[in-house]
Amino acid sequence: MKKIAFSGTLDPITNGHMWVIQEARELADEVIIFISENPAKKPQFPAIKRKEIVERSIAAVGWTNVSVILVRGDYTARAAKRQGIDFLIRGIRNTSDFDYENLIQQINVDVVGGAKTLFVMPPRDLGSVSSSFVRGLQGPVGWHWTTKRFMPAPAYQEWILDWLRKDWNTLWPAEQAGTAEWFDKLTGSAAYGSPKRPYHNLDHLVHGLTEIGVWAANNGAPAADVITLKKAFWFHDAVYGGSKDGQTNEEQSAQLWLASRLDSGDAADAPAALIRATDHSRARTSAHRLQDVMLGVDLAILGQPDDVYDAYSRSVREEYSHIDDAGYRAGRANILQHFKRSAHEGTLFVDPWFSDMYTAQALENIGRELAGL
Repeated sequence: MKKIAFSGTLDPITNGHMWVIQEARELADEVIIFISENPAKKPQFPAIKRKEIVERSIAAVGWTNVSVILVRGDYTARAAKRQGIDFLIRGIRNTSDFDYENLIQQINVDVVGGAKTLFVMPPRDLGSVSSSFVRGLQGPVGWHWTTKRFMPAPAYQEWILDWLRKDWNTLWPAEQAGTAEWFDKLTGSAAYGSPKRPYHNLDHLVHGLTEIGVWAANNGAPAADVITLKKAFWFHDAVYGGSKDGQTNEEQSAQLWLASRLDSGDAADAPAALIRATDHSRARTSAHRLQDVMLGVDLAILGQPDDVYDAYSRSVREEYSHIDDAGYRAGRANILQHFKRSAHEGTLFVDPWFSDMYTAQALENIGRELAGL
């Protein structure tokens, strides 16, 4: 068998799709992925962007015998037949899938005169993974960590960038001068998108912005407060590389925010104060009435489930890989002991919402990490 094709909207491509494509590679010398452009559907990404994401996902795993073709205005099975492909391949997850796919297979052959279909059954851990399943996970705190498990890395990267771009555009209109350039700067390799940032990266940005949204929804926060918090969080770790000319990362990030001129006057001063408030090495001051919320958002990672916290602690170690083990353990233990004391004193999470949500789990996580240092 020379060629097999796999088709779908692939919005996004998932690890389930990747498994089916790998099965096709074991059966054929060449695999072609057809991405359908269906006007009746409203995918997150246009077809040409989905094609690019799939190609990057294929390249990331080193598959050289797989290509991607867009199908516009035609049945996939008929397009496959014209490409010299006799068989399509589809994953079957349950009996409902089989009934539907078997009907489509009969129509493809008997009505359209197209390629026949081979059915494969994915392993149990991928049995429920579909594009709609992944899309449905978006929203609650931690949604990005969950979806990350089910998508190839290039697809996940584009997914969160698209989410971040939409959040950004609610704060600064796309037509405002400089907004697109600053979005690219913050999500690019000079800031949160840097490969040298295992923790203070795009995932951290998504997590914090989601925390703000969930806090607001549960506390009836005014829209103006949500906007101020989000603007501050977008810039709060924009600079991360140590003090410079006596200025901390937080102070440098605040200065970068002011230099952006995305806002001016009081609208710029409030986010600057909140950015400075995220400097955990400084004594708590009443820099802004939303300071306790901002600090709660920034420290919420401490109260996440075990697996998320453990991944966070590993990424922090990686971020400080330039420090030897003894030096790192001493410094890390010092900050963790500070967090532990603050939690017992009720000053780790001062905002009641974050205190109720995360204090108990944070103490458990901190204790576990200290025991392992």
